[in-house]
Amino acid sequence: MAELKYWIWLSNIRGVARADELKLLEHFGSPEGIYFARERELGSVLERGYEPLLNKDLSEAKGIMSFCGENGYTVMTLADASYPARLKNIFDPPLVLYIRGRLPNLDEEVAVAVVGTRSCTPYGVVTAEKIGYEMARSGAVVVTGLARGIDSAAARGALRAGGRVVGVLGNGIDIVYPKSNAGLFDDVAATGAIITEFAPGTPPEGRNFPIRNRILSGISLGVTLIEAPERSGALITASLALEQGRDVFVVPGNIDADSCRGSNGLLREGASPVFSGWDIVGSYEAMYPDKVTAPEGGKLKDLEEDAKDKLLKGELSEAGKKKKRPAEERPKRPSTKKVIDNGDGPGYIDIIVDPDTLTLDERAVLAAMEGKTHIDDITVKSGLPAQAVMSALTMLEITGLVTQEPGKFFVPHYKFSS
Repeated sequence: MAELKYWIWLSNIRGVARADELKLLEHFGSPEGIYFARERELGSVLERGYEPLLNKDLSEAKGIMSFCGENGYTVMTLADASYPARLKNIFDPPLVLYIRGRLPNLDEEVAVAVVGTRSCTPYGVVTAEKIGYEMARSGAVVVTGLARGIDSAAARGALRAGGRVVGVLGNGIDIVYPKSNAGLFDDVAATGAIITEFAPGTPPEGRNFPIRNRILSGISLGVTLIEAPERSGALITASLALEQGRDVFVVPGNIDADSCRGSNGLLREGASPVFSGWDIVGSYEAMYPDKVTAPEGGKLKDLEEDAKDKLLKGELSEAGKKKKRPAEERPKRPSTKKVIDNGDGPGYIDIIVDPDTLTLDERAVLAAMEGKTHIDDITVKSGLPAQAVMSALTMLEITGLVTQEPGKFFVPHYKFSS
């Protein structure tokens, strides 16, 4: 514990390259050795660029230690036995990891990252949740950046399957970004872990995320891309994965969609196409036979079809839990008859739906929507946690009762039957 402050001090020195820090560690043996080294000793290892290390102020490091202790965050250093060997062996491993939750022993797990664009299509959301669900059901740990879009959807799917998620942040461990993911962060930390190399209080600046991406791939056996445009952080992660000797998987996307041009391009360059979670996890069955479980018949039941079937048949209770009713008591399947709304409203097409087929959360979300509505407004008006809103919207999208438009706006397409 006494040496921890020196690790935090070194990791927060501004102006010294990571490669130089690692070189100094190899020479002096520890951050404490670097801290007490004289200028001429530092200069004997680094010809230039060592000047910031002459600042011996430990107040920031001690403040970070106190803050983490008070808030239940763990600080792991490169010298700790529990530090993931996969990550330690990359070119530039982080000196320190701040952890919320309990980090699994990733070296003994089938950990695979799922990444993609924030501006994804409804298909991308459903597919990412499906892939995350199936991966977790097969025994994998899902690694994600917990950003909007594909990352969040994959995490939700894994959690719904009862699996573990490791979220890697591009900001301080104490900052939830985006804010709408507060509930998702809580759930991830409760069953898995959230990690970052950035000190508490570090804002989510754009320059941090490419740095963060090397950890996403570094702790994983492979990286899966779902909807990545030609210029995106997801492609950076895929490039880093290849440099680190990791596998790269791609879910094929719409060839006409800009959001899929980058990921589809990787398929042309030789990335492995995948169509289910088992396509990914099954690649590691021989390496980790005790960790993964092949689904019956080689294919897990499709999450989308399962959810849609349950919702349409009315087999979900008010609390969203499965609750079968006698056939004669079950509500009739929602009518597929569409009615053109020519009133004063937004002019969308309505689907007639029996309210008894919806969960309480889904009803609250629909009630919070007045035509085209942003997700943040839905969260505020419904009074539900952000995670519950996202889960409800996903189910409603599956059945066509809402559609998502750019900018996280949602449009309802329903009319309750009388």
